[in-house]
Amino acid sequence: MSIYFESNPYDPSLKGVIMLESHTFFSKMVDELVEFSEYDPELADGIKWLDDQAQKKGITFYDMVFEVLYKHDVNSKAKDWLKTRN
Repeated sequence: MSIYFESNPYDPSLKGVIMLESHTFFSKMVDELVEFSEYDPELADGIKWLDDQAQKKGITFYDMVFEVLYKHDVNSKAKDWLKTRN
């Protein structure tokens, strides 16, 4: 039994399009979280804190959210790696 995966070859000319789509998806996701925070006081407090931190760092709110999510992802992967290492 053989399994074949079809994929299109990488096209560097599409890099900008893919990045734009990713950025749009991320921005929309963050916007929806902000809208939903109207119904969740704990989420609203977290968003206010993130906004304060972004202003202190001189970066956009979206950049701050990305930074926090990225650090969380890296830390989670590091913890998983440590668990499998022992």
